[in-house]
Amino acid sequence: MLSALIIDDETPSREELIALLATAPDVEVVGECANAIEGLSAIHRLRPDVVFLDIQMPRISGLEMVSMIEPTALPHIVFVTAYDEHALKAFEEHAADYLLKPIDPQRLAKTLDWLRCGARPSAKAFPAATEALCQIPCSGRNRIFLVRLDEVEFVHTDISGVQVIATDRQGMTELSLKILQERTPLIRCHRQYLVNLKHIAEIGLLENGAAEILTLSGKRVPVSRRHLREIKDRLLIA
Repeated sequence: MLSALIIDDETPSREELIALLATAPDVEVVGECANAIEGLSAIHRLRPDVVFLDIQMPRISGLEMVSMIEPTALPHIVFVTAYDEHALKAFEEHAADYLLKPIDPQRLAKTLDWLRCGARPSAKAFPAATEALCQIPCSGRNRIFLVRLDEVEFVHTDISGVQVIATDRQGMTELSLKILQERTPLIRCHRQYLVNLKHIAEIGLLENGAAEILTLSGKRVPVSRRHLREIKDRLLIA
């Protein structure tokens, strides 16, 4: 049985694909999402075998979303697009396949045959994006939103997930600390924390060799002994 997740901002497109997949007895649609932020959460939560992913979505495109998926949760990706020019780009991103809208049932059947025989992709199949993230997708208080990197003071993990702390708001993101460290200017200051150097007001040195950052808005961020030297070097502190 193949578990499938559909991510598309257009309701009629989702409904069409759900109806087509319903004719395949060994395919179960485990969820549908209207945007990339909901989609990231659903992928990490549901761990589907395949994601049918619209390329053209507002704010975060399908191509951008792929590079944000945690490698351990990476499913097969089938891009769905109304535009032929996106097809080559989809294969450059190592998609399992692509479908053109409106979807041809026979073409979908070939895609499902390929998926039934194909092995789950490894994390290395999707090369890391070279472009840095300029915003972090977040959720909180029954809403989803994007936080610009220049607003972020720090991010940290807790029992509920990865928290993004900005100057005047905060939310939870599906992106891991590892991805955020690799794709943003945020610097590791502690096993559970990344900090934005531009938001550091001062560093207080503690007796045990560790330290504590005070941000411009007055928030406190721990700095472990292991990472203190790097922080001081980046700030040109002797």
